[in-house]
Amino acid sequence: METSVFYHPSMAFLALALLVPFVPAALWKNKAFRGGLALLAPLIALYSIFTVTPGMYGALEYLDQTLVLGRVDKLSIVFGQVFAVIAFIGCIYGMHVEDRGHYVAGSLYVAGGFGCVFAGDLLTVFLFWELMSIGSTFLIWQARTRESVGAGFRYFLYHTVGGLFLLAGLLLKYKATGSFAFVGVNPAEAHLYDWLILIGFCVNAAVVPLHAWLPDAYPRASVCGAVYMCAFTTKTAVYVLARGFAGWEVLAVAGTCMAVFGVLYACIENNARRILSYHIVSQVGYMVAGIGIGTAMTLNGAVAHAYAHILYKGLLFMGTGAILYSVGTAKLDKLGGLAYRLPWVMVWYMVAALSISGMPLFNGFISKTMTIAGAAEAHRTILALGMEVAAVGTFISVGIKLPYFAFWGGKKEYTGEVKPLPFNMYVGMALCGLLCIAQGVYPHMLYQYLPMEIEGHHFVPWTIDKVINAGLLLGFSGLAFYLTREIITPHAKLNLDFDWFYRLIGRVTMRAICWPVSKVDDVWTEVYRTVGLRALLGMGDGTSWFDKKGIDTVVDGSAYTVRNIGRLGAKAQTANLQDYLALAAVLGLGIFALVWYFG
Repeated sequence: METSVFYHPSMAFLALALLVPFVPAALWKNKAFRGGLALLAPLIALYSIFTVTPGMYGALEYLDQTLVLGRVDKLSIVFGQVFAVIAFIGCIYGMHVEDRGHYVAGSLYVAGGFGCVFAGDLLTVFLFWELMSIGSTFLIWQARTRESVGAGFRYFLYHTVGGLFLLAGLLLKYKATGSFAFVGVNPAEAHLYDWLILIGFCVNAAVVPLHAWLPDAYPRASVCGAVYMCAFTTKTAVYVLARGFAGWEVLAVAGTCMAVFGVLYACIENNARRILSYHIVSQVGYMVAGIGIGTAMTLNGAVAHAYAHILYKGLLFMGTGAILYSVGTAKLDKLGGLAYRLPWVMVWYMVAALSISGMPLFNGFISKTMTIAGAAEAHRTILALGMEVAAVGTFISVGIKLPYFAFWGGKKEYTGEVKPLPFNMYVGMALCGLLCIAQGVYPHMLYQYLPMEIEGHHFVPWTIDKVINAGLLLGFSGLAFYLTREIITPHAKLNLDFDWFYRLIGRVTMRAICWPVSKVDDVWTEVYRTVGLRALLGMGDGTSWFDKKGIDTVVDGSAYTVRNIGRLGAKAQTANLQDYLALAAVLGLGIFALVWYFG
């Protein structure tokens, strides 16, 4: 069933964000009510996206501009669909959370993602882009730790800079063309404003070296907030790049570098969620490379991989989040033996790990191979080889290293305290895992929504050569892990990569600002000590003299006068009638004399 009415998913999430603070406390503590209320928005989004007819909806006239809130086509539908699916699963996974801030921040964040996907112009993209930045920052702060506060501020700073690049580009574009139209740009005809817009989008896509905010912030986000964050920010950037910058060679090269760079750092990381964060950089690299190559197959591969990635990466963060929730840490050097204490977490994590590794029967196999095959068919052999190398590192770090040291690690059983998991967390992981398997077994579930029409032969993942190639690649990866197991054993160490340069720039900037300010402060202190302090002492002496000679003289003189009059009055009161009569007679004669003299 299709309808010509489009219920914008963002509106449902914005309404939820406005409603949550006003729910009575007693009602909010009811898990069933709280969860049911939170699920309304993603259910509305799912219904809207699965029933809408492609077209343009929601045009608003504002300040002589037409803002298009609902551009619905095949590209926006496929991203909107997976956004609604992960929002629904994320709501179930986080249903036990009572903190209202989680629901408000998450709803604003998801609303921003939907708004960007269905935006018909760059100005609307920018407005929802900033809404995403605000909502995701508060999701980081929802962890309520000292580390999350600092990471949230750094995250917001990065995205503010990216937003400024985007704003500068769209304003220059409007000045040059008189339009905020969001259409594809031919790289041969690109202008300065197109490059500025591209940089703004690349910040959110975590393109190296603009990626450092991601492995810094995502591991420090709240357990349930990280499930949303791994799905929306980078994949919204993938959408806008596919919409506006397909076929840009710089993206093809940058994406391949991302794919390799991310796995290299993931292999040496210790924190499980930081490993997964670097793998977001790597996996988004496949998508960016596919967009940059720009053929129909690689564009479809980028979209398919974005869809699959949201599901398996969400499941990976659910699994590691469950470990963090249960034992209080996600550092591999402190884990091991959890397979016997959290068996279902291990099962669903391995589903996601095999998916991201491209194992046949899982959705990563049907999406990642499409991008690599598309690069090979476009005769981009070096790029295809780079993505294959990244696939080896993916299986080593996420498919073997992380689960081995977290769930086994040479320990028979984890000896620390294991906090029971809420049932809804298991439900969320199960739904996501089953979707990963279903898409891997039935690729048409995903392929039918891909936006590009491919002439000639269509990509078929289930062929003997592709299955054998995948098996050989995974087998080689297992051998590589065995040979390098001593090298990549996790150690309690923080790897900063390009963040080291950013922090160096920050320190240099602070010193460049603080040094002249401190010198000015030193000079001012000396001037104050030699001139200002003496002037203040002189003013103090003057006010002291005025107080003694002026104010005290008037006040004390008045007091003395009143006292003397009082004493005279006291002496005059003798209580003798004859004295009073005599005094009255004297006063009367005196008055008579004055009247007679002046009369």
